[in-house]
Amino acid sequence: MKKESLQWGIVGTGAIAKTFARELPFSATGRLVAVASRSKETASAFASAFGDIRAYAAYPQMLEDPQVDAVYISTPHPSHAEWAIAALKAGKHVLCEKPLGMNLAEVTAIIEEAARQKRFLLEAFMYRCHPRTARIVEIVKSGTIGKVLMIDASFSFSAAFDPASRIFNQALGGGGILDVGCYAMSVARLIAGAACQLPFENPSSIQGAILRAPTGVDLVAAATLKFDSGILAQISCGVGMRRDQDLHIYGDKGCIHVPQFWNPPGPITIGVGENLSTEPAFGSPYKYAVEADAVANALPDLESPHVPWADSLGNAAALDVWLKASQ
Repeated sequence: MKKESLQWGIVGTGAIAKTFARELPFSATGRLVAVASRSKETASAFASAFGDIRAYAAYPQMLEDPQVDAVYISTPHPSHAEWAIAALKAGKHVLCEKPLGMNLAEVTAIIEEAARQKRFLLEAFMYRCHPRTARIVEIVKSGTIGKVLMIDASFSFSAAFDPASRIFNQALGGGGILDVGCYAMSVARLIAGAACQLPFENPSSIQGAILRAPTGVDLVAAATLKFDSGILAQISCGVGMRRDQDLHIYGDKGCIHVPQFWNPPGPITIGVGENLSTEPAFGSPYKYAVEADAVANALPDLESPHVPWADSLGNAAALDVWLKASQ
């Protein structure tokens, strides 16, 4: 499909917005033209750091800019739905940071608005757009490790407890499940689907457990997923625990190990019997530029094959179940 050229605006000026802005120049299709913050000072500082772009002191002002084709939503989780829907109503294509919404109801509302407005929408799981992920799926589908039996995915980091921090604030969508557990759920569903030659598979049962921080957010969480295909998955996450961020896939003939599965590029190690081989890292290190190109390359379709709307709905439904664990 012919690549489209897109002019981007960013809603929000946090760390992830800066990363997107820093990497977008390595995109083959995108150019940053505007940024919006809740203050003129913050927007102007961001704009000056990333070139000759327009700075807006309010999100709605940027959404009215006719030169902005696509909007990257990088605000805290609880406002994703509000601003994704506002951007779609303004006629913009939308790339919205994960999780797309706080729950299934919000994700459904955003997708329904994208369909109504006939505008592109992608949940920003950037790792899903990278060729390393496509290669992992290809290996699983090839049967190299035989029938997939077990998936193990974890994504945790250790942050010092601070009740004022977004990470530990319930009102700001804090906790591990929405912040990083969504990656573990996403990749488990992706691999379970690949094993069945499908884009993804939703778990038929989820048994979760949570250890909570004093503020009530999930500090550490784990879940066992069972799929109708017979595959099991163990996933875990945390914001108060240092652990690896790896993906392991076990089949009846071998296994696959992917260090930092969410952060390509990187190696893929494959073990079959006594034979162990490692495929070296490949693909662009600028994964947010790859993600921006994925948006442009999918147009004029409204959704991307990397994370179709049904996949986002399935992930949101599974996260809802996990979040209810131990309540």
